[in-house]
Amino acid sequence: MVDLWLRRARRNTLLGASMVVTCALAGCERVHDAASEPAAPPPAMSRVHPDLWPQLAPPVKDDAALTARLENLLQSLSVEEKVGQVVQADVGSVTADDVRKYRLGSVLNGGNSGPYGNDLAPPSEWLKAADEFYLASMDTRDGGHAIPIVWGSDAIHGNNNIVGATIFPHNIGLGAARNPELIRRIGEVTAAETRVSGQEWTFAPTLAVVQDVRWGRSYESYSERPEIVHEYARAMVLGLQGEPGSADFLKGRHVITTAKHWIGDGGTFEGRDQGDNRASEEDLRDIHAAGYTAAIDAGAQSVMASFSLWQGSKLHGHKGLLTDVLKGRFGFDGILVGDWNAHGQVDGCSNTSCAASINAGLDMFMAPDSWRGLYDSTLAQARSGEIPMARLDDAVRRILRVKLRAGLFEAGKPSSRPLAGEFKLLGAPEHRAVARQAVRESLVLLKNSQHVLPLKPSLNVLVAGDGADNIPKQSGGWSLTWQGTGITNANFPNGESIYSGIRQAVTAGGGRIALSPNGDYRNKPDVAIVVFGEEPYAEFQGDVDTLEYKPGNTTDLALLKKFRDAQIPVVAVFLSGRPMWVNPLLNASDAFVAAWLPGTEGGGVADVLFAKRDGSVAHDFKGKLSFSWPLTPDQVTATRGDAAPLFAFGFGLTYASDGELAALSEVVPPRSSHSASTREYFQAGRTSPGWNVAVAEGDAAHSTLATATGSTTNGVLKVSAIDRAAQEDARLLAWSGQGPATFLIERSDPIDLQREANGQLSLVFDYRVDAAPSADVTLGVECRGSGAARCAGSMPFAERLRSAPRGEWRQARVLLSCFQQSGADMRAITAPLTLSTAGTLQLGIANVRLDTGLQDAVICP
Repeated sequence: MVDLWLRRARRNTLLGASMVVTCALAGCERVHDAASEPAAPPPAMSRVHPDLWPQLAPPVKDDAALTARLENLLQSLSVEEKVGQVVQADVGSVTADDVRKYRLGSVLNGGNSGPYGNDLAPPSEWLKAADEFYLASMDTRDGGHAIPIVWGSDAIHGNNNIVGATIFPHNIGLGAARNPELIRRIGEVTAAETRVSGQEWTFAPTLAVVQDVRWGRSYESYSERPEIVHEYARAMVLGLQGEPGSADFLKGRHVITTAKHWIGDGGTFEGRDQGDNRASEEDLRDIHAAGYTAAIDAGAQSVMASFSLWQGSKLHGHKGLLTDVLKGRFGFDGILVGDWNAHGQVDGCSNTSCAASINAGLDMFMAPDSWRGLYDSTLAQARSGEIPMARLDDAVRRILRVKLRAGLFEAGKPSSRPLAGEFKLLGAPEHRAVARQAVRESLVLLKNSQHVLPLKPSLNVLVAGDGADNIPKQSGGWSLTWQGTGITNANFPNGESIYSGIRQAVTAGGGRIALSPNGDYRNKPDVAIVVFGEEPYAEFQGDVDTLEYKPGNTTDLALLKKFRDAQIPVVAVFLSGRPMWVNPLLNASDAFVAAWLPGTEGGGVADVLFAKRDGSVAHDFKGKLSFSWPLTPDQVTATRGDAAPLFAFGFGLTYASDGELAALSEVVPPRSSHSASTREYFQAGRTSPGWNVAVAEGDAAHSTLATATGSTTNGVLKVSAIDRAAQEDARLLAWSGQGPATFLIERSDPIDLQREANGQLSLVFDYRVDAAPSADVTLGVECRGSGAARCAGSMPFAERLRSAPRGEWRQARVLLSCFQQSGADMRAITAPLTLSTAGTLQLGIANVRLDTGLQDAVICP
């Protein structure tokens, strides 16, 4: 299939461009990397040249009867019904009655939404809700047409929203397995388990070819190389959907699939989620489109547009890429669906109004909580002609076409369809066996000094580290909850932790085993296995500034050194969603295994670490790096700078390899002076790199406080150091009441917090009220307006402070979107926290940062 894509690309490109394609798909050592280009203002417009793109011939062909049925139905619909079909609402914000009234075409469940307000609802509740939405869509008592609704869900590594489902390794681990047939089987299992709970559409696979692993979605990518993404895209689509032309294509045990996110989200500048891909058109085609050509050739029926930009233009409004390339050159005739309110980021649009996206080629808005206002505005725009009726008809035609191809009009309610309600299939033994194989084949051995591995199962084994008996941590984001947080092992009734798998292997082998997360022991073990790594995250919340593993946190390193100093052989099992700079931990380990995010089958790790009882190899290491492993913390791509990576793409030891590794440098290069954290602002009594504490009286210029202590010119506001959990780790702000004064954490160059505001992040800080405010207090942010102008957004905060108990530390959590709604431009924030009053107030403050979630957040006044 790669060869076919290559021939098409060569046939449809100029000579110079085809040379880039040849390099990209042949696996050349150095691939152009847009993220390594110097920072420069993106162009105002981005144009594509469709003739430079491959011309595809998708394999799904409709017969005359289906085509006639489609056209007759389309022509019979009212404009209201047509608009309903192009709007998708989240199950947390829509009811069955809403679906009946507005004739909505689709619902979805977001990462933190589930039926009846419970994202951890049992699978029977998911199926019940699916029936209710379906019956509402087919109810014609109020007139109109019965058009079955379709439910989309992010089943990205198994049916990962459902308690008890099989959760596979994330894509980065699957990429290391180099096994397309296994990928196809994973797709089949995922589709079957999705059908069990009543959904028929998955927003998978992610086909990003990640070029900068600082991106928080790197673990959703199969590889930094387009040829692997191309090969896996075909396998996964066929596994999920079935073979085009077969009787069960999109039906029975299969689901509708979504190739996402079109296009270039894996190549944004500095790896920023929802950021700007500044690649040339040739690189966009040859690197970032590789998975899409394979997916469309395999019959993918849906494509999701990206939040990101290409050369400064939002993809959700880019007609050249949405219509001219995807629908024109690629011949894609399925549903082009939006991402979570991403249409609202298009110039001139909002979450509740965006004719520009539909006119650019979007077929279905993903409008989770904005659907009602969006329906009203889209209907008005269709009636006025702002959205041409031909464009609306084209969008609806595509949606109905996929529903007809999937047999939804004849399928009956979800609970009556094949596999529905067969809850024993969730985490079924045969499905778990596929996941366990995927874990075994995804593990990459980076070091094996003195052949400490494989271990004899008869040894006295100590298992340590906070990831050892922690299924949520080993599964990562998009595991029952969006971020993969707020859950425990008990939420995975069919899962097995890494420790549990090791215990089973050692017990069966006649050895002894103990679990001690902190590494304490009474009897000296023969070997220590330490399981540690990144905490779960999803999307932009996983974006990082450096690949240094947990900067400043030495807990895991100290644990490894504890065993090394006691002359106990130590095996490190590293859980991560990307390759990271872990030189000190590599040095402190005898063996080091990159386990990625293996999902619920932790026993697959033990399968490879331990030999058979007779000492022979049970399962050798097969995994090969799908991403280069960094030599330094700032080697964020395989091609950044001139130095080779520590471990090149394709590296992976076996038990026959020489596993020795020379001592590595542990020197951390100094961070750039202009680098600023976008998530942490004031921690442990110090401002984070790039930030300053400042104060101001009235409208006077801000005065920076070099040590985060001091006062305004006339002493109206004084800032002094106080202790909270450690010496001088907090600040006391004291307003005298002699006039208005402001406390700020700021920097001169603005940062972009638009994605964080859209993603429901909150400004979080700890506070202690020593003396309640005597006047109004405003909490806000400042931003850089056009030119040198300042802008701001704020909300009243005095009542919260007055109601707080005196002298007691509490936490404030305020949605960033509140500041956006009050006027702040979140794309250009210069001060993520300001506190102002003209009265008296004594307020302690500490730990200023951004954090996730709606829990306990102040809802906008």
